Amino acid sequence: MPTEVALLESRALRVERMERVDVLDKVKSLVMLPDGIHLRTEDVARYFEVSTEVVKKVAQRHRAEVAENGLRLIRGAELREFHRDMVSLWGAEGGESYPQAATQLTLYTRRTVLNVAMLLRDSDIARCVRTYLLDAEEDLRAGYASLEHRVTRVESCLAGVGTALQELGPVLNRMSHRLDSLDRRLDVTHQVVGAMSVRLGHMSEDIVRIDGRMDELARNLKDLNRRSSKQR
Repeated sequence: MPTEVALLESRALRVERMERVDVLDKVKSLVMLPDGIHLRTEDVARYFEVSTEVVKKVAQRHRAEVAENGLRLIRGAELREFHRDMVSLWGAEGGESYPQAATQLTLYTRRTVLNVAMLLRDSDIARCVRTYLLDAEEDLRAGYASLEHRVTRVESCLAGVGTALQELGPVLNRMSHRLDSLDRRLDVTHQVVGAMSVRLGHMSEDIVRIDGRMDELARNLKDLNRRSSKQR
């Protein structure tokens, strides 16, 4: 893991951490202009608890780098328009009047402030920001290592599951064959039951016919008996 000195000396290391603007408010509350986007030099100095001259020197010494990370110098019509916007927002919030720069104004963003924090040597707040950045990175690496370990364990478990499934394959095949055999036997049984149902239907019709003939024979016997009685 890089050290605080390495972070102060290496622009490449600073670039890698420029997205971690969230650490600023975790170290100390960052007071923005009413638009919630910009800060003035004095606001940045107040945050780092140093003089405005110290902030200006850091910005001048690393002008190209901080400009890439949001530092702007506005003047003329752009400055007047910016002031109009800020006065409107400042008035909506109430309180003291908005302080307007006379001829030019240097503006910082959160990203610029984080850049200054990684460059400013003589500030306890800046040192805290750098320490927080490095500690957070170490925690993140530890989290990744833990996650990788857990993924490895899951992969190992899945490998065991794969082996178990391979061993179950033949058993499942045999069960499938037995089920197929049972299905065929059930089909045969259904066919036999169907044939028996047909035969029973035919037998029922035969019984009905026999019943009819028996009734007819009974009636004939009665007639014979009556005739025999009359002849006597």
